[in-house]
Amino acid sequence: MISLKTANSGLCLTFGKLTVLQHGINNPCLSIGRGQGTYSMDRGNFTIEENLSEKIPLTEYEILEQKEERVIIRFSNQKLWAVIVEFIAKGNFLEVMFTDESSTKQNRLWIRMTAAHDEYIYGCGEQFSELNLRGKKVPLWVSEQGTGRNKKTYTTFQADTAGKGGGDWYTTYFPQPTFVSTARYFCHVEDSHYMEFDFRNPSYHELAIWGIPPKLVIGTAPTMLALLEQLTGYLGRQPELPDWAYDGVWLGLQGGTEIVLAKLKKAQEYGLKVTALWCQDWQGKRITSFGKQLMWNWQYDQNMYPDLPETIRRLNEKGVRFLGYINPYLAVEGHLFKEASEKGYLVKNKAGDDYLVVSTTFPFGTVDLTNPEAVEWIKNVIKQNMIGIGLSGWMADFAEYLPTDAVLFAGDAEELHNRWPALWAKANREAVEEAGKLGEVAFFTRSGYSGTSRYSTMMWAGDQMVDWSLDDGLPSVIPAALSLGYSGFGISHSDIGGYTSLFGVKRTKELFMRWAEHAAFTPIMRTHEGNRPDDCWQFDSDEETLLHFARMSKIYTKLKPYLKEAVKENALRGIPVMRHPYLHYEDDKELSTLKYQYLLGRDLLVAPVIEENKESWRVYLPQDTWVHLWTGQEYGKGYWEVPAALGFIPVFYRKSSPYRGLFEEIKEI
Repeated sequence: MISLKTANSGLCLTFGKLTVLQHGINNPCLSIGRGQGTYSMDRGNFTIEENLSEKIPLTEYEILEQKEERVIIRFSNQKLWAVIVEFIAKGNFLEVMFTDESSTKQNRLWIRMTAAHDEYIYGCGEQFSELNLRGKKVPLWVSEQGTGRNKKTYTTFQADTAGKGGGDWYTTYFPQPTFVSTARYFCHVEDSHYMEFDFRNPSYHELAIWGIPPKLVIGTAPTMLALLEQLTGYLGRQPELPDWAYDGVWLGLQGGTEIVLAKLKKAQEYGLKVTALWCQDWQGKRITSFGKQLMWNWQYDQNMYPDLPETIRRLNEKGVRFLGYINPYLAVEGHLFKEASEKGYLVKNKAGDDYLVVSTTFPFGTVDLTNPEAVEWIKNVIKQNMIGIGLSGWMADFAEYLPTDAVLFAGDAEELHNRWPALWAKANREAVEEAGKLGEVAFFTRSGYSGTSRYSTMMWAGDQMVDWSLDDGLPSVIPAALSLGYSGFGISHSDIGGYTSLFGVKRTKELFMRWAEHAAFTPIMRTHEGNRPDDCWQFDSDEETLLHFARMSKIYTKLKPYLKEAVKENALRGIPVMRHPYLHYEDDKELSTLKYQYLLGRDLLVAPVIEENKESWRVYLPQDTWVHLWTGQEYGKGYWEVPAALGFIPVFYRKSSPYRGLFEEIKEI
């Protein structure tokens, strides 16, 4: 029910118990304006500036219609600028529609939503540095996440100097105009223009949108869990993963059939549980100044992987799947680029030529995902060249590099830039479904926006640095997963050990081992050799690491029934597999700002060690009876310093868990 109260030339609109807007002459809830944005892209990193012509506060209002389920208000200023706002209540959802009726059409809108002083804000897509966004201003634009992501660090300075690639705390592959409040409501903007969500004012949240959005949706619920169920019901949920996904590590290897099979044999001899080989160079490789990179021509390389379909068949007989790699780009050297170019399937520049973009060191063309024929073409490439030869899955990479001045088959590139990852995920999902392989084949994406949660089968955290840095190393993947969960995407994982090795930063033995411990308590356990494998510690760099990794893989596979149940819950209810503990303990305000520990499913609390040279670790436990996984010692609510030697990541289970017997078996591994 919508309630509208007016007093002293102002108004207050509530939806149920939630105060949505408060409006007055000196505190207008809406402003409108005009501006022109400029976007400069360098290898997927964006510099965005605005030339704002005008910002007009809409101080006057007129109530055009007032009912319990529908309210229409005209906000205006001097009869020259006006927006009609329609509020419609639909059960637990409030839909808010905007119509610009200014004498000169505007392209900027600012909305001020009432804020509570004691609320916490989560979501906005995948946020690597912050979980609670209260006190922050969050830009929402799909881009590379950056290298370093902290303007105070030398690594970020080096990346910025080398090519504007340092990023910042808010840069992300997967922004989303969705936030969740501990006041038990969510807000989602149905639009794909550049936005900024400003949560810094104690009295209101201001949403700045570089367009007039068709709709804003607010949902309310009695609990945070019920709220996520509503949000994911609206945005879309991920399907359950194939059964084979939990049977071991997805082992990231490259170098060709001979090298890959030899490494697999050695790993299995040491007891490593391997359910899949993930070979990103299945379609060829190139060596650049960045490191070992790929050919981006989506068919198997017969020199590196001769008769790959037969190799896959033999691996499948032994219980090992084969996974590959694809992205929506085509390197200019490949025959697929030539074919797509000749058919007019590539994004164009303003001169009508194929728009060539550079990634690190080489140029490529972009498949135009607004062209139905081009989408069918790339789906057929997936179905024939990947699924058709036996691939059980792949990394569906990139989709962040659409230039805003590109010419598309349909639509405006500036408006569609943020939607591009969702279009890419949709093409992959349709290819899998059309091949009749959903439930057998899985793909994982790094970029996203509204809609990705409906199409992608899982996320991975992208290209972290191979270090311990809070903003771009091992620690960053934890708030990334939790914020994704608050944004409606409940299945995510990361490259074990990270990916990016630049400026002398190299993966160490301890980092790999700590990351592997964390990965054993996530939905998917997958390795990546990184961009410079020869500089970085690998799973088989020495015997101790290999034995440690093998043990972690056995722990992970032992958790299979528990993980499957958690993934099923995500598919049915939208409750993320890796979840913020606050979801189950809303009365515990201490949990509100803790971002480096999480619940895996309902019953496991995991607190990864995210600093080097540690033998113990401080953990916070909410009200419950918790059992330390490795010692069996019971703990109650509060902060605890617990032992955390390598191989014994701090993990606790609820004593009342129906999986207690399974958890007790793990400590014997």
